[in-house]
Amino acid sequence: MARAEHLSQLKWGAVAWTDWRSRHPEVWPDLRQADLRNADLEGVDFSQVDLEQAYLLEARLVRANLRQAKLRKANFYEADLTNADLTEAELIDANLIGANLTGADLRGANLRGADLREAVLIQADLSLADLIGTDLRQANLKEADLSDANLTRTEFDRARLMAVNLSGANLSRANLHLAELMEVNLARASLYKTILIRAYLVGADLFAATLIEAQLTGADLSWVNLSRANVSGAMLDRAKLRGANLSRADLRRANLQGADLQGANLHRTNLQGANLQNANLFDTNLSTANLRNVIMPDNVLHP
Repeated sequence: MARAEHLSQLKWGAVAWTDWRSRHPEVWPDLRQADLRNADLEGVDFSQVDLEQAYLLEARLVRANLRQAKLRKANFYEADLTNADLTEAELIDANLIGANLTGADLRGANLRGADLREAVLIQADLSLADLIGTDLRQANLKEADLSDANLTRTEFDRARLMAVNLSGANLSRANLHLAELMEVNLARASLYKTILIRAYLVGADLFAATLIEAQLTGADLSWVNLSRANVSGAMLDRAKLRGANLSRADLRRANLQGADLQGANLHRTNLQGANLQNANLFDTNLSTANLRNVIMPDNVLHP
């Protein structure tokens, strides 16, 4: 439970609270399970404060300092955290459903198991954050920075990820079913066994990414850069790959049945054992590609 004297100091307002903290740097505020729902806490200094299981539903925390705060199982349902500093904060199992985190700084934060369904994270910085098992279904992450973040088993079903930076991120076994990933940066990202069924990846950069056994059935990969990517054993049946750059990619044993590869660049691509039955290869560059044991369409047009 929150300490009564600490909670009473906060009730005097953000300015008085910040002044009290500056005069008592030796005090580590304890606000565990505090009821701060609907509170106006704009700009408040909660750095390193213990707010475990605190109730912050619909609270206003615009530009609040929550750096290294303990927020395990805290309830931020529909709270406004616009431009808040949550650097290295502990948000394990926190409830952030519908929260507004536009422009928030979450670098290195621990969000394992957090619920961020329908949250707004436009231009938020989540680089190096731990989001293992996080629920981001239908969240809006447009132009957010998730570079080098750990997103293993994260739920992104129907999430909006346009122009997001996911370079070097670990998305192994994540679910990106029907996610919008237009012009996303996934260079050198790990997408091992990731679910991308019917995902929209037009213009995405997947240079040297790992997509081993990824599920991309029906995904739109038009004009993507998959150069030097490892896509071995992936399911790409009925995928749209028009104009895609697959040069030097590893597509061994990949399932490309019914895929649209019109105008794609497969220069020096390893297609050994791949299934291209019923694929559209019109105007596709297959020069020096490894076609050993490939199942080709009956009406293939060679360049």
